[in-house]
Amino acid sequence: MPSDLDIARSVTPRPILDVAAEWGLRQDEIEPHGWHKAKVRLEALARLSQRGARPGGKYVVVTAVTPTPLGEGKTVTTIGLAQALNKIGKRAIVCIRQPSMGPVFGIKGGAAGGGYSQVIPMEDFNLHLTGDIHAVAAAHNLLAAAVDTSLLLKNPLDIDPQAITLRRVVDMNDRALRQIVIGLGGKENGVPRETGFDIAVASEVMAILALAEDLGDLRERLGKMIFGYNRAGQALTAGQLGVAGAMAALLRDAVKPTLMQTLEGTPAFVHCGPFANIAHGNSSIVADRLALQLGDYVVTEAGFGADMGFEKFVDIKCRASGLRPDAVVVVASVRALKMHSGRFHVVAGKPLPAGLCEENLEALSAGLANLEAHLRNIRQTGVPAVVAINRFAGDTPAELALVRERALAAGAAGAAISELWAHGGDGGRVLAEAVVAATATPPAFRFYYEVDQPLRAKIEALCTGVYGATAVSYTRTATAALAQLESLGYGKLPVCMAKTHLSISHDPTRKGAPAGYTFPVTDARVSAGAGFVYVLAGDMKTMPGLGSNPAYRQIDVDDAGNIQGLF
Repeated sequence: MPSDLDIARSVTPRPILDVAAEWGLRQDEIEPHGWHKAKVRLEALARLSQRGARPGGKYVVVTAVTPTPLGEGKTVTTIGLAQALNKIGKRAIVCIRQPSMGPVFGIKGGAAGGGYSQVIPMEDFNLHLTGDIHAVAAAHNLLAAAVDTSLLLKNPLDIDPQAITLRRVVDMNDRALRQIVIGLGGKENGVPRETGFDIAVASEVMAILALAEDLGDLRERLGKMIFGYNRAGQALTAGQLGVAGAMAALLRDAVKPTLMQTLEGTPAFVHCGPFANIAHGNSSIVADRLALQLGDYVVTEAGFGADMGFEKFVDIKCRASGLRPDAVVVVASVRALKMHSGRFHVVAGKPLPAGLCEENLEALSAGLANLEAHLRNIRQTGVPAVVAINRFAGDTPAELALVRERALAAGAAGAAISELWAHGGDGGRVLAEAVVAATATPPAFRFYYEVDQPLRAKIEALCTGVYGATAVSYTRTATAALAQLESLGYGKLPVCMAKTHLSISHDPTRKGAPAGYTFPVTDARVSAGAGFVYVLAGDMKTMPGLGSNPAYRQIDVDDAGNIQGLF
């Protein structure tokens, strides 16, 4: 197979104005950024929403088994499924997140899909796109600068320097910035204090952008962002600091979804990119609503496994949007399920253990517990699940048959072998038909918990009902933080669990379907603008680091200005 980049360049993208017009967008609603990508003005959503009785399209969310270093093909499936639905005569649009440049230059690489299921131009997609992440970083860092300026210049809000919770952000993996001291070099440089940097997509501003309904809602949410506390223990906000309006001005264009296209010329909305282990891990509500007005089917992606992105899609995004999914697609692969047996040690970038590359029904059977656990958890929401078995070279008929058999036995509405990577939309026709069948009956949708429950009750509903724990422990810090948040009036917000994505539990070494353990809660904080309380389990890294063989070593530009080495 050619490289992903070579495949992407083998197709000449359609002019983006043609794509927009074909799918019902007017020329005055499009702001081109070159020939092959464009911003869509929110006036388009307002116009389309006024058409009256026309129902929205079917809403399909793609999730996966617990991630492994092997890659399960979730983004490939998301993009390819939209292509496949179009192949079988359905008007389908894909909505996905914009990738952070941290992973692009690190180990993971880009996030435009792969093989013959990609969003193009993939260079634009993976590098800067229309600048939304930079706008998020600028707005966030403007708030950070305003905080330190107010602290230095008479401190009118009585900011407690030891209680400033806001850190700065940059869209790059840079572990040296995790913990820093600022304000050194004399009084003119600020008040010395310890702080740090997060990666830009971990910013609350990014979470707000993805959940905002429009520019006015965005402005209101930014004003609610808490940056710290005063010496009396009262929360302090960007609105009180007088900076929220300027932050919104920086995000005026970022609130508009970016329109691109797949390799097969079907539309793709790319918008926002909040991390799924510390934020809600889903693309924007605005893009989904717009797509639902334009297409018969909308395929969107939730970050990491079903215990992470899908749960947050349900409990945070769906609560904010009022939208309800018609079906869930759970991506699994034979080799990933074998790894979840716990019998193989896989390291990203290193050769696979021999046992993963040959038929091993015993290991596969043990690892299937992970898929079964995710299906069990999805059943709690009442939404039908279809398993996409992402086929890799070396998968045997017996292994593929076992996955399908166990998926159906575990309650999946369908299970289909997917060859979207190798064959594009044609490789997912059976999967697309299964998804269409699953969406035929409106689901009896349910949240994982009731939002008016106390914070501890919501936490425990997830820990015992989704993560498999039998009990939850709280550190003294977490106990005090939860009590404070309840007293400040934030107890009725949804919870956003910040935990490892490498296990259904809090412990990345626990593979398969962990059970019978105590889930430790170490701290809790509020993202008041985004509208959730995020609960920490263990030491979560909000700034990734680069590995010993980062992807940037392969990336270059030739004499003609063509980017090389992206994947």
